[in-house]
Amino acid sequence: MKQNLRSAIDEHVNVIAQLELLLKPIEDAIALINTAFKQQKKLLACGNGGSASDAQHFASELTGRFEMDRKGYPAFSLTTDTSALTAIGNDYGFTRVFARQVESIGQEDDVLLVISTSGNSENLLETVVQAKKQKIKTIGLLGRDGGELGKLVDIAIIVNGDRTSRIQEAHIFILHFFCQYFEN
Repeated sequence: MKQNLRSAIDEHVNVIAQLELLLKPIEDAIALINTAFKQQKKLLACGNGGSASDAQHFASELTGRFEMDRKGYPAFSLTTDTSALTAIGNDYGFTRVFARQVESIGQEDDVLLVISTSGNSENLLETVVQAKKQKIKTIGLLGRDGGELGKLVDIAIIVNGDRTSRIQEAHIFILHFFCQYFEN
């Protein structure tokens, strides 16, 4: 048990330590989101599974509060409306559950954040394609080698790791760093 915990901690530390190498895309993503907010544009976030939870968590930290009281930001998770998700999924298929929402509410110069540990989720690829048609800026918070999304998004933040859980731990760290920036 003790050895397993040490191994998990070492793995976590190694993945987090590499974030220093991602300073440029992290700064670029913050600048893109900041510009959108200054222009009264919004941030849309989505992902699948644990990444859906991260998208929801991030949006709620921006609209509500992270660690201090401040102005709320226009951030929305496309993963939270079960009626929309099931209706779109039923009528258009799962690959369109987020793309259709972007088509409906996205506007030019908004920012779309897709979160994926593999970078290959069909519904996220479809959503980025839709966003680009509407001139919406795109950020990918990705894992492993970035997958197909890494080639498609405007800014790719790729956490290199083999274990999904460790990639997700790094993703939530980055999202919390974003929140910290917008509170300061």
